[in-house]
Amino acid sequence: MNRKILRGWWIPSGEGAALAVVHGWGGNAAMMLPLVDALHDAGYGLLLFSARNHGASDGDTFSSLPRFAEDLEHVFDWLRARPEVDARRVSLLGHSVGAGAALLVAARRREVAAVVSLSAFAHPEGMMRRWLRWKGIPYLPFGWYVLAYVQHVIGHRFADIAPQHTIARVACPVLLVHGSDDATVPVGDARDILAAARPGLASLLLIPGHHEGFDDIAGPLTEVVEFLDRASVGLR
Repeated sequence: MNRKILRGWWIPSGEGAALAVVHGWGGNAAMMLPLVDALHDAGYGLLLFSARNHGASDGDTFSSLPRFAEDLEHVFDWLRARPEVDARRVSLLGHSVGAGAALLVAARRREVAAVVSLSAFAHPEGMMRRWLRWKGIPYLPFGWYVLAYVQHVIGHRFADIAPQHTIARVACPVLLVHGSDDATVPVGDARDILAAARPGLASLLLIPGHHEGFDDIAGPLTEVVEFLDRASVGLR
């Protein structure tokens, strides 16, 4: 990707459908392994990869939601070009920032079959404001400058990449999965994203657990598989 190498694992299924799976901020491909068995047993090929500056992938000058999306879109195209993959049945699954990236890619690419969003935040500014409060940095006179500086560095306005805005441009089915005890991203963020989606395309699955409670999703993965299967009806 822009002369950078992304590293991960491709686990083919032989049944055509595939998922590009991306972690969240500070994570790596290995953090998504608890999802593999149930999804692969259901017939989905899986590509788990680490974004730039994460895991074994190459470094870069900085990380951001748009750069996560660039990496995910590259992986999406790689999957669609595989001879053993049905290009019409490639979906995206992301966690936290990776979930925001998945929604951003789906907003740009009508070829995305479906999106599974784990613990997505509604708006980068809201996430940044929570971080500022946690650090004890007042919004005035310092916090607003931090937000403006970050937008300058990443080259995007937060409003343009916010999941609660990008989901309005997503034309494929979306499943929002959120932990009821998530202290990092409140459940209200998931509800805000859901409210902004196109009618009938998005649904919300609340599960026991916190922001990175991957073990907590082992049971609800049955519902994730059912969602993905429904999304692929008519695409086979």
